[in-house]
Amino acid sequence: MKTVKHILHNKPAVVHAASPDASVLDALKIMMEKNISALLITEDEQLKGIFTERDYARKIILQGKSSKDTAISEVMTKNPHTITPDEAIDQCMQLMTNNHFRHLPVLDGGTVVGIISIGDLVKSIIEDQQQTISQLQSYITS
Repeated sequence: MKTVKHILHNKPAVVHAASPDASVLDALKIMMEKNISALLITEDEQLKGIFTERDYARKIILQGKSSKDTAISEVMTKNPHTITPDEAIDQCMQLMTNNHFRHLPVLDGGTVVGIISIGDLVKSIIEDQQQTISQLQSYITS
C-alpha cells in the first residue's frame, strides 16, 4: 500500500505558511497567489494551525468580520490533525472522511514536511486502480 511519502514525492516540496499574527487578508492573498485552498499557520517553525477557505466562509464572512482587521490566529483551526509520511493512504482517507476535512498537515519529527489534500488521495487511489486494471488486462490477454 502506498504511503503519504509517495504523494509528497510527486508534489512540490514547498510548504506555504503564514504566522498567527498575519491578517486574514494577508493569508487570503497568499492562498490566491499560490492557488491553494489551505494555508498552514506556523510560528518558530512549529505548526500552530491551519486556515482554509471553509474557515474563511464560516468564521469571517458569515460572522461579519473584517478580513483586513482580523488576525489569522482568531479564526484558524488550532491544533489540526496531523499525519506522518509513513501513514497509509487509506488511513488518511478514512481520517478525512470521518472528520469532514480536506487537508492534512504532514509532520516528520515535529517538523512540517508537507500537506496533502483529499484530491491528492483520490488521485493516488485512481492511479493505483488504473495500474491494477492494466495489469489484469495484460494477464488476461497473455
